[in-house]
Amino acid sequence: MYEVTIIKSFSAAHVLAEIGGKCEELHGHNFKVELTVADLKLNSAGLLIDFRVVKKWLAEILEDIDHKYLNTLPSFAGINPSAENIAKYISEKMESEAKKASVKVIKVKVWESENAAVTYISDNN
Repeated sequence: MYEVTIIKSFSAAHVLAEIGGKCEELHGHNFKVELTVADLKLNSAGLLIDFRVVKKWLAEILEDIDHKYLNTLPSFAGINPSAENIAKYISEKMESEAKKASVKVIKVKVWESENAAVTYISDNN
């Protein structure tokens, strides 16, 4: 299995309901996202996929949430915009592009700080 991982960051604010503590107040993060796609075979150029392609996909997805108040976005209506839900959102948004390129989204890791991260592992593999 070959994997390609791209790392990008974005900034956003959110409120996390029903968890107690300071996170129930409006606050923000400089999030870091690690996106991993994979497949068993390489293309004719000897690549799984060009890094530039995956960077472009991730940049387009992050553009929709960068410098936003996540609670107000339709994608997070009725759910906490937690790091867990952000990771799932990114994974699901990425799946159609990945499928067209014959790769699979394996996992998305979202770092809320330098020492706290969550990983969403797609069940579509």
